[in-house]
Amino acid sequence: MSVEKLARPEIVAMKPYSSARKEAPGKGILLNANEAPRSLLDSEGGLNRYPDPQPERLVRRLARLYGVMEDNVLVTRGSDEGIDLLTRVFCRAGQDAILQCPPAFGMYRIAAQAQGARVVNVARDATDFSLDAQAVLDTLAGDDAIKLVYMTSPSNPTGDALEDGLLERLLGLAESKALVIVDEAYAEFTDRPSAAALIDRYEHLVVLRTLSKAWAAAGLRCGTVIAQPSVMSLLRRVIAPYPLPSPVVSLARAMLEEEALDKQRDMLREVRRNKAELLRLLADRPFVQAIYPGEANFVLIRVDDADGLLTHCALNNVILRGFPAEPVLRDCIRISVGSEDDLGQLAKALEAWETEQ
Repeated sequence: MSVEKLARPEIVAMKPYSSARKEAPGKGILLNANEAPRSLLDSEGGLNRYPDPQPERLVRRLARLYGVMEDNVLVTRGSDEGIDLLTRVFCRAGQDAILQCPPAFGMYRIAAQAQGARVVNVARDATDFSLDAQAVLDTLAGDDAIKLVYMTSPSNPTGDALEDGLLERLLGLAESKALVIVDEAYAEFTDRPSAAALIDRYEHLVVLRTLSKAWAAAGLRCGTVIAQPSVMSLLRRVIAPYPLPSPVVSLARAMLEEEALDKQRDMLREVRRNKAELLRLLADRPFVQAIYPGEANFVLIRVDDADGLLTHCALNNVILRGFPAEPVLRDCIRISVGSEDDLGQLAKALEAWETEQ
């Protein structure tokens, strides 16, 4: 069954916008896109021209990085845009739904609600946040409105990865029914294989990647959707004509040069060392009820007084993440793995809090 049968019919029938840069190469005397003849900033030559809609050299480098073919890659403004595109293409307002496993990344829900799609929740265990795999499968099987199934590995904010075998069970059940989207924003922090290795086998599998986390480039807003060309063709119908600004494209390419790759590997080793130190300084604190190490660059903890600890740390210039709007996470705090100096400041704040209790 073609994935087009899962998409909104009006999107399938839509003729994508054809930009001047797409219709003709950006070379020669360019009088076809109503651009200014020159840039006003001498140091930023080329800003007067529209960027390539899907920059060839960046696409090539991302494909090599993720071990897929170039026609499996769509570059987006962070993973958020990928989530938005998928929701707009596959979810009809008032008819279709997404499935997520909260606590989960909030943009799955927001994109669905903005589109008028229903959000189906298969909640994680309230105590240890474990995923109920059978409940996910049963819910998908029992609800024909579900068009997008979001799995995050490692998950945010719980940090756990998908159990072996679950993804292929989901893909088998979802065939001809829904797309399965694996959000791998934190994949570089775990040794588990990427779901991108399965792209050739499953037309209804989508993988989301980003340079924001393990590549220290959150400010770039550069993400990647990995899927078969049939899915890409649908997403291209609704993506903005020029999603990535020229400076972002240049910086993203620079991030993937060999010199930067060496720095990235060094940073990942630093994160692993510092995460071990973070876990050490959290251990045996009387106000910490539970620690969820996970497999990402953060640690989730359950504490006696989350609001009080968050306020105390903020007054000591250490900003942590609380979840006041999430009932199951009301007493939890997420702590990102920072530098050695960051962890030193955190340790002082925690010791002061412990003394005051």
